[in-house]
Amino acid sequence: MPAHPQIDSMSSFLRDLPTRLLLVALLLLLALPAGASLEDELGRNQVRVFSAPYPLQLGVHAVDGGLPARLERLGYVRVSRRPEEPGEYFWGHERFWIYRRSHFALGDEYDALLMDLELDDAGRIERILDLDGEELDAGSLGRGELDDWDSGLWLEPETVAESLTERRARRRPIELARLPEHVWRPVLAAEDSRFFDHAGLDARGIARALLANARAGKVVQGGSTITQQLIKMRDLSPKRSLGRKVSEAMRSLELEAEYDKEEILQAYLNHVYLGHLDGVSIYGYGAAARAYFSKSAAELSLAEASALAAMIQGPNRLSPARNAEANRRRQQWVLDRMEELEWASSGAVAAARRAPVALALDPPAPRGDRQLVAWVSEVVEMEAPRRFADGRGFVVDTTFDPLLQAAAADTVEEHLQQLRRSHSRLRREPLSAALVTLDLTTGAVLAAVAGDPGDREDAFDRVRNARRQPGSAIKPLVLLEAFSECGGEDPLYPARRVADRPLRLDLPSGPWAPSNFHPGHRGTVTVREALVDSLNVPFVRIARHCGFEATAEQVQSAGVRLPKPPPPSFVLGAVETSPLDLARAYSVFAHDGERVRPYPVRRLARPAGGRLARARNGERRVVDAAAAYLVRDLLRDAVARGTGRAAALEDIAAWGKTGTSDQRRDAWFVGGAGNLLTAVWVGIDDGTPLGLTGSQAAAPLWRDYMQLAAASYAHRIEPPPVQIVERWVQTSTGLLVRRQRSDATLELFRRGDEPDRRRLLRADHPIPELQ
Repeated sequence: MPAHPQIDSMSSFLRDLPTRLLLVALLLLLALPAGASLEDELGRNQVRVFSAPYPLQLGVHAVDGGLPARLERLGYVRVSRRPEEPGEYFWGHERFWIYRRSHFALGDEYDALLMDLELDDAGRIERILDLDGEELDAGSLGRGELDDWDSGLWLEPETVAESLTERRARRRPIELARLPEHVWRPVLAAEDSRFFDHAGLDARGIARALLANARAGKVVQGGSTITQQLIKMRDLSPKRSLGRKVSEAMRSLELEAEYDKEEILQAYLNHVYLGHLDGVSIYGYGAAARAYFSKSAAELSLAEASALAAMIQGPNRLSPARNAEANRRRQQWVLDRMEELEWASSGAVAAARRAPVALALDPPAPRGDRQLVAWVSEVVEMEAPRRFADGRGFVVDTTFDPLLQAAAADTVEEHLQQLRRSHSRLRREPLSAALVTLDLTTGAVLAAVAGDPGDREDAFDRVRNARRQPGSAIKPLVLLEAFSECGGEDPLYPARRVADRPLRLDLPSGPWAPSNFHPGHRGTVTVREALVDSLNVPFVRIARHCGFEATAEQVQSAGVRLPKPPPPSFVLGAVETSPLDLARAYSVFAHDGERVRPYPVRRLARPAGGRLARARNGERRVVDAAAAYLVRDLLRDAVARGTGRAAALEDIAAWGKTGTSDQRRDAWFVGGAGNLLTAVWVGIDDGTPLGLTGSQAAAPLWRDYMQLAAASYAHRIEPPPVQIVERWVQTSTGLLVRRQRSDATLELFRRGDEPDRRRLLRADHPIPELQ
C-alpha cells in the first residue's frame, strides 16, 4: 500500500532537517541578546503599547502622589523588611524602599535597581539612595524628554495594549513554579507530551500526528511542539507555507538553545489564546481561569484545567461557554492522555471525568481605554503607514500615565453619575464628558477620557473631535493681545479700569447688545475683576479697544480656530473648539508665552529594535513671557476668589477659568496646577442644554481629578519674568501710590507700562475708563 502523501513529504523534510538547520541555528544563536528574559522579549509579529515610565522626583509626596498605587498596578509585593528581590517594596514612615525590576524602556534595557527613597517629615521624597547609601541624581527629572534622562530613576512602564485592532483582556501572568502540576500537565498531554524530551522539534510526534490525521481523514492531532506553537504566536505570520515551517523549525531550535524548558512553558501558558467572551479575547491561563471559572490559575481543579487544555486546538469551537459538549469530549480525551502517560492516577482521572465543569463566567473588560488605543492607532497609521502594512509587530511607547488615566476615567464616570443623581432631568439624557491632561514642559498627553467610561459602545473621541462653544473659557486668550500688542494701542494691565455699563454695537448683521451672565452692571471695574468674576461687557470693550481683528489673530495664534470673518461674539466664546485645542491654547500661560504641541506617542519601533518614528516636539511663540505671566496671575485669582473657586485644590496652587456656553449647553474648566494642565468639558452631544455652569459641572470634576494628578509630579517653581514688577495702585483712581495705603492694592505690571503716579497735594484725575 503506498504511503500517505503527507507522510512522504514530511519524512523527506525530516531526513534533510539536521543538515539544513544546523548552520542556520548556530548563526541565529550568535545573534541572540545575552541574558534576556523570554517573558520580556517580544516576538517579531507581536504588538505592545506601553505607558510612559513614571519618574521618581524629589519633592513629590509619596502617598498623595500615588506611589503605593503605582506599585500595586505593576504587581509589586509589599514586604516588612528591606526588599531582597526585584518586584518587592517596603513602605515606612521615613523611607520607601523599591526593588525595581529589570525592564525595557524607550528602546533600552535597564537593570534591576534597589532604590532607597528618603522621606521628609511631610512624606515627600527628599533623597534617592542606592544600596550603598550613595545619593542617586534625580535633579534633572521632570525637565525635557524621557529620552534625555540618564539616571533611569523611574518605575517601569505598564503594558497598555497588545493589539490595536483586537479587544483583549488584561493578562494575569502566572509563574510555573507556583502552579500545581495538575494545572499545566494537561496542556502537555493535549499538545506536546514529549516536551521535556525534545530539543524544540519532535519528529516522533509529527509522524504520529500525520498518521492519526490520515486514519481519521481530518485533523485530530497537531504535530507542532509547545516551542513551535510559541514561535507561531510570537514571531510568524499566520500564512501557511513551507518557508514558514522552515523558519518555525529554525527558531524553535534557537529558542530551546537559549532558554530552559520551564521558561518556555511558562511563556506559552501566559500567551496561549483561549477564546473570547463578550467580544474580548483571552490570552493566557491566568486570564482564562478568571474569565471562565472566576478563580486564579493555581486554584483550578484537574477537571477545570483539562477543560482549558481542551480548548487550545480550537479555542472558540471548543469553548465550554459556547459548545460545552464539544469541550467535554475533548476534555475526556485529554484526561485519557493524562492517565496513559501516568501523569495522574486512575482515581484522580476518574474523579475529574465525573466532575461537572461548572462555569462561573467573569467576562473580562478589555485592557486599556478603547478610545485611547484608537488614538494611538491613528498616530501609528499616520506616522509610518507603509512600514506597518507588512503585518509585522511593533512597539509603541506612549506618553500616558496609567494611574492618571485610570483616575481620570473613574472621576469622570463618578461625576457623571453624581450629576444624574442630583438632576433628575439629566437621567434621561446622553450626558457625556471629555478630559485631557498635558505635561506643560513637553506637551506630552498624560491622560485622555473622550466620553462616558461607563458606555463601552461609545467610540466618539470628544477630546479631539468634539466641537463645542467654550463660553467664558476663551476670555483669558483675549487678554493675550490686550497685555502685549493691543492692536497698536498702549498695552493694558490687570489694574486698568474698564466700563461695565450697557453697550450696543451696530454690526452688519444688526445691533448687538452683549450682557453679563448675571443681570446688571457694576459701573467701573478693573481688568482683573472682569476676569475673576467673568464679566462679559468689559471684555467686549477690551477687544474693541485693541481691535477685534487683532484680538482674533492672537486667539488663533494660541490654537483656537475661528470662522472667517470672526464675529465679535467670539470674545464671549460663541465659536467652536475641542478640549484638546483649548488645552493647547492654555499652555501659553504656563510656558512662557509659547504654545506646546500635544503628542500621545513618543516612539515607534520594531520589537527587535530599530526606531521607526519619534515624536516631533514643537513650540510656537504666541506672546512674550510677561504677557503670559500676567494672564496666569489673573487665573490664579479666578480660582482663589472668583468663578473658579470650585476648582481650588488642597495645598496646591491652581489656576484656571470656567466656561459656560449660551443657554448653558456646555460646561468647561481649563487650568493647571504644578506642571500639569487639564481641560474638562461636560455636556450633551446633540446640543441639548445641560442647564449647569462650568463652576457647577466641570470645576468639581477637575478638582477631584487634579488633586491626585498634580500631586504625582514635581512642581516647577520659577520666578516671574524680569519685566514684571509690583506696584501699589489706588483703587479709586487707578493711579500709582508710593506705599501701601488703606485705599490701595498691590498689582502686577510690565515694566514701562505702569500708569501715572498720584501726585502729592494735587487732585489728580482718575485713569480714564475703556469705553
